[in-house]
Amino acid sequence: MSAQAPQSTIAPQRLRVGVTLYLRDDAQSIWENGALQNVVFLVQLLQRSPLVARAAVVINRDHRNGLPPGLMLQEPELEIMTLPEAMESLDVLIELSALLDDAWIREFRQRGGRTIWMRVGNDYVIDIERAMFALPPASLCNRRPVDAVWTLPEFEHSCGDYFRLSTRAPLRVVPHLWTPRFVEQAIAGLPAHRPFGYQPGQERWKLLICEPNVSMVKTCLVPLLAAEACYRAQPEAVEVVRVMNSGKLREHQAFTQMAHMLDLVRHEAVSFDDRVPLYELLAAEGGAVISHHWENGQNYLYYEVLYGGYPLVHNSEFIRDHGYYYPDFDCEAAADALRRVFREHDRALPAYRARARELLRTLDVDHEPNVRAYTEALRDAVGH
Repeated sequence: MSAQAPQSTIAPQRLRVGVTLYLRDDAQSIWENGALQNVVFLVQLLQRSPLVARAAVVINRDHRNGLPPGLMLQEPELEIMTLPEAMESLDVLIELSALLDDAWIREFRQRGGRTIWMRVGNDYVIDIERAMFALPPASLCNRRPVDAVWTLPEFEHSCGDYFRLSTRAPLRVVPHLWTPRFVEQAIAGLPAHRPFGYQPGQERWKLLICEPNVSMVKTCLVPLLAAEACYRAQPEAVEVVRVMNSGKLREHQAFTQMAHMLDLVRHEAVSFDDRVPLYELLAAEGGAVISHHWENGQNYLYYEVLYGGYPLVHNSEFIRDHGYYYPDFDCEAAADALRRVFREHDRALPAYRARARELLRTLDVDHEPNVRAYTEALRDAVGH
């Protein structure tokens, strides 16, 4: 049962809903993390819900000087709302990218508003890591009431009870959303000689590892070992392995000692590089992407790779029938999947792209089952 909320003043008519987005002072990019994109996709979906009269992005600070261009939020159909406007205008606030001040939330609820937490990260692991390594506390370290917690299917197994019992609020698992909106905007600016989209005819393959390496749920280690196993068996097929987002790892003694045990490093067939937006990297390098997750199996990286027709080697049960799947932490199976890419991808490309389109359609904000699922979750949260 959720904590006792004030008597709602929400009328039975359609709702006015806001979704929070964290805005910083410095340059900010939509590619920094999936939560920023998720805000936009959720607002777009809510605009399509029969229960919603108005859906807006709620930013946590004034934006009179303009929004950062890198956030790509200039589209006219997106309403941007400040906190004072949200206080006066909204019936429901969904905290997603930005968690708001407790005093603001208390006043909003006292006015009859309802609040929902949308959790789109593996907070169980993140919070445990922060506690173990004496880092500042994160999202769940407060006691204020919420009317519901929403999360994604990828976190139900590891975080479901953590969310439900910590917040004393009902938990609802809602669909993962994605559209090519941001990818299409970004690739429109690429030079003509460097288009986005897989190009057949690879004689030697570039292997790309793009995990963020900021938490144990998504790191480069398994993909790197998979690339090593593949390279040992078929070195002539591999041109280079690029390990992105690995700047900090390059400076860590334990990681460098491990890396220097690999043929890829000894033969100078690997590079450890800083972050580059995925669409830029794919357009520049082509090749195949090797990915790995632990309890984090729904990622925009997968969808962007599949959208471009690039080979995706991954261990996500959620898209087992798409890309080139390997189970769990099995690096040899991942290496076998890479060798399948070398043998089959060009020949199977039309079917690969067709299957990818089928998957991506099910993630769209226009997909009726998605609209219905979020509408039902919103109705339950506000008691309509």
